[in-house]
This record gives sequence, structure tokens and C-alpha cells, in this order.
Amino acid sequence: MPDALADFRDYLTAEKRASPHTITGYLRDISAFTAHAAPDAPFDPAAVTPLAIRRWMASLYQAGLAAPTIARKLAAVKALFRFLVRTGALDVDPAARVRSPKQPKPAPRALSADDAERLVQAPTGDGPVGLRDRALLELAYGAGLRVSELVGLNRADLSLDTGTVRVTGKGNKTRVVPMGRMALLAVETWLARRGALQGPDGQDPYALFLNQRGGRLSARSVQRLVASHRPACRQGGATPHWLRHACATHMLGSGADLRTIQEQLGHSRLATTQRYTHVDLAKLMSAYDGAHPRARSDDDAREPA
Repeated sequence: MPDALADFRDYLTAEKRASPHTITGYLRDISAFTAHAAPDAPFDPAAVTPLAIRRWMASLYQAGLAAPTIARKLAAVKALFRFLVRTGALDVDPAARVRSPKQPKPAPRALSADDAERLVQAPTGDGPVGLRDRALLELAYGAGLRVSELVGLNRADLSLDTGTVRVTGKGNKTRVVPMGRMALLAVETWLARRGALQGPDGQDPYALFLNQRGGRLSARSVQRLVASHRPACRQGGATPHWLRHACATHMLGSGADLRTIQEQLGHSRLATTQRYTHVDLAKLMSAYDGAHPRARSDDDAREPA
């Protein structure tokens, strides 16, 4: 089994181009499954049955894990067995007929336009850290970027003349998206002071966003940044991903079509975009009442065009 796991890790890295975070998570979930399936003996993939997988899922339910967490763990196990069948290590996939648990689909959390503006304007001061933080938040909201995409940006990814940025997203896929006028201005202002952030070893020559020691800013630092300015949001709550949701929601509310938003966010499936975006029901009803012929009064319907 160690060889199979090593081969699977190489497959995730070379063929799937999964991120190190994804690979670590997959291997951790698979190790937990193998420990449950064969607690007192070496794990044998050929001995695994669908019933064994369902019993493992039942143990996760009993441990109090939520359906989305169990579904994520099952996805890792399914990926392993698909790989083993595809490479000829197994003849039958025992996980193929094991269904993922039903998951609730809550509406994605997003900041209001006012709270998004308050959040991106929260960093103050003319120092390099304040300017960096303002540029980062403006870009997160203006371009709808994931945290990993933000911290992975290099200066060479920017096209200041066209106001666009080249983003490397999930699966190592690249896309070019507009960053927005305010984000462009904030980024230009930050770049003028970027050289001030240096440590004993100088600074990263490529990274767009630097920490105070001159190295590439981490995802955890971005999360702490947003948390520190959360009180600026009057409706309560804020995470970096909420800014991404807000970008999509506010674009949709202003008339952008789903395909455009899909390209902006870098979703491979339109269905994903539909889950990330939602329209305020009151706005929808107002638009319906003003536009649909069957929503008007009889007098309005008889008015000449």
C-alpha cells in the first residue's frame, strides 16, 4: 500500500496538478480510512468492500462530523480507488457505488456593497503595509480572486496599461480578468512603495504582495488581515472569500450574465457559478413587477407601447 499511496501522490502532483494543500488533505483522509479499514493488519485495497466504506462513513457520522466533511473525505477515498482501477492495481472499484451524503446548500455568504466598500477602505495610512493591504483587498473584491490566487500573483502578472491581471487558479489554469479601476489605482500606489518592505535577505523579486520581511505574503496573513478589519462591516462577519462572493453577487445584480461571471471567477462549471451567486429576492420581485406583462395591473397591460 505505501507504493500505491506514493504513486497516487505522484499522480495528483504531475497529472492533476493539485495544490500541495489538496494533496496533503487527500492523503490525510485516505490514511484515516485505511486505519479504520485495517486497524491490526497491513491495508489491502483488494480486500475493501462497499460495506466497509459505508461502515467507515457511519463511524464519521457517529463522531459528529458534518455531511460536507464526510463527503470531502469520501471523495479522497473514491479518487484513490479510481486511480487504482485505472492503473490496473485493482479490477473492481469498491467505492463506485457508495453514494456521497446529501449536503445542505446554504446561500453563499457575501458582503453588501456598502460593507465591501467599508472593508476595502479599512486599511489606513500612507505606509507600505497600509498601501499593500488596501491594494490586496481592492484586488480581492475588484477581480473576485481566491486567497491562493492573490498571494500567488507576481508583478509580471499585471498589465497596468489594460487594467487586467493574469491569474493562476485551480488545476494550474490561467485566466486574464479585469481588476477594476479602484483596484488598479490601489495596486499602482502600492507598487510605488513596494521597495520599502525588505528584510535581511532583501525581498522576493517576483511576488506582488510582500510581508514585512520582504518575502511573499502568505494566505494566513491575508486571513488575519481581513479578520483585523472585520469590525468595519456593519452587518457583521467577513472573510477573504466573502469578498469573492461579493464580487460575483454585485456583478450579477448590476446585469452581468453568468457566463461572464464564470470567466471572472475561473469556474470550470457554470453550476458552480450559480451556487456562488444569488440575487436579492426583493430586487428580483421588483424587477419582475416592472417588466413581466402578467405582473402588471389590467390598466397597465392595456397601455399602448
